[in-house]
Amino acid sequence: MFLAEVTETGHTALEYLFSAIKVIVVFAVIMTVVPGMIWLERKMAAWIQLRDGPTKVGLPNWKILGPLAGWGMFGLLQPLADMFKLILKEDFMPRRVSKVLFFLAPAMVFVPIALAFAVIPFGHGFTYTFEDGSSFFVNYQIADFGVGILFALAFLSLAVHGLSLGGWASNNKYSLFGAVRAGAQLISYEAAMFMVILAMVMTYGTLDLGEIALNQAEHGWGIIRNMGMGFVGFVIFCVCAYAESNRLPFDFPEAEAELIGGYHTEFGSMKFAMFFLGEYYGMVIQSCLVVTLFLGGWTLPGIDPTADTFLASLAGPLIFCLKAGLFLWLYIQVRWTLPRFRFDQLMNLGWKKLIPLSLGLVVLTALWLNITHR
Repeated sequence: MFLAEVTETGHTALEYLFSAIKVIVVFAVIMTVVPGMIWLERKMAAWIQLRDGPTKVGLPNWKILGPLAGWGMFGLLQPLADMFKLILKEDFMPRRVSKVLFFLAPAMVFVPIALAFAVIPFGHGFTYTFEDGSSFFVNYQIADFGVGILFALAFLSLAVHGLSLGGWASNNKYSLFGAVRAGAQLISYEAAMFMVILAMVMTYGTLDLGEIALNQAEHGWGIIRNMGMGFVGFVIFCVCAYAESNRLPFDFPEAEAELIGGYHTEFGSMKFAMFFLGEYYGMVIQSCLVVTLFLGGWTLPGIDPTADTFLASLAGPLIFCLKAGLFLWLYIQVRWTLPRFRFDQLMNLGWKKLIPLSLGLVVLTALWLNITHR
């Protein structure tokens, strides 16, 4: 089912139009959120360190702008300036690199993460009715495969291959160290994340992310389900999400103090920008998955989660974005609050603590659901 479920009367042209609009809107929103995240991260880092952060890059000092001429706009245009800087930089390629893999690695990080957004349900949708009485349902989800959580997890797992190949193709020992760390980190924490997802799928009885959100609207958010086990799963998932996104305190593949940038040391211009975008895209989609699995998705008590009119249905995407925004803010807060662990502490946390804990969570969830006959 591709975004719009058409009745027997058809109207395929309008179906494809709505599908294209959804893709464009989602892409535009995310491409707006990422620069906003970069600006907010710089500002929060500055505030925590008692600095001002970006303040100068704003409106030009043109007389036509009147009193607004030269206004710094609190540095809101700094991400735009960074983008132009990266576009205009020389695309340098060091000697003895594996040219094909060096060229493909950034795309192998960015593209799989971007494709994972196809299954995120930002809302329920609405029914579009024609003058002749026929109608079709427009789903606020780019693609509904019925196994959305597996699709998202699979594509998120592919991104690490871009990091590994980028580090190996650079012919730089520090980049290779960062690539090896990225692979080890993903293997260590993806196992615990998958088992938490398994426990939640057992709870909801479906792999469809849209059905998971609607289930929480009826039976309560996942974070409070199963006698507190939902909260344990939420904490484990959040820790794994930080590790999968290579964010502090788990930024070992980059680790500027040790590896001078890690896997992307030799990359510049738009290749570096794609690595950078991939990291922030990963943060956004991990936030979306947390909201969908544990925080009710687009639902909120007192608001109809299946409102069928267009204006009423817009409440869903708005609620979803606010919840995801809070988790993105937490990403930034944690980065500038906690120091980086040692690598042995990273491995110990993943293999000796989170994996056994998540295994126990799966077993206890199965027992609880069997006892309560759910």
